Amino acid sequence: MAIAGHALKTNITTLGPLVLPISEKLLFFVTLVAKRFNAEIKPYIPDFKLAFDHFCIHAGGRAVIDELKKNLQLLHVHVEASRMTLHRFRNTSSSSIWYELAYTEAKGRMHKGDRVWQIAFGSDFKCNSAVWLALNNVKPSASNPWEDCIHKYPVQLTL
Repeated sequence: MAIAGHALKTNITTLGPLVLPISEKLLFFVTLVAKRFNAEIKPYIPDFKLAFDHFCIHAGGRAVIDELKKNLQLLHVHVEASRMTLHRFRNTSSSSIWYELAYTEAKGRMHKGDRVWQIAFGSDFKCNSAVWLALNNVKPSASNPWEDCIHKYPVQLTL
C-alpha cells in the first residue's frame, strides 16, 4: 500500500494543477511555502470533491478503496460504485473502473457537465488517471453490464 500510495501521490501532483479550482491550488501552495519555515505543518490535501462529481477507484480490494477514501476524504457515495463493483465482479484489475462507470450510468447519476475521475493501478505499482466530462445526460443503456441487477444495489456490505 505504501508503494501504491507513492504512485498515487505522483499522479495527484501532476493531475491536481490541471483540475482543481484556484482556491484549492492556493491553499496547497500557501501550505507548501509555510512548511518550508515550519516542518511540523502537515501538507494540505486538496479537496478533489470540488473538482469531480464521481470517482471510479480501482476495485483491487477493500483495502485499496478504504485507503483512497480516507486519504482523499471521500464520502461513502463517492466509493459506492467501487465497492459494488468489487462485490459483484471481484477484483478485475484495472478494468474495474469501467464497471464502476457503468454502475454510475445505470443508477442514472451521470448528468451533463459531471466530471469523473478514474484511478487505476497497474503492474509495477503504476497509477493512471483518466478524467471524463459528460457532454450530455447519460441514460441507462440496455447493454449496460448492471442492467439485469442494478435495482438490487447498493447492497449492505459487512466490514
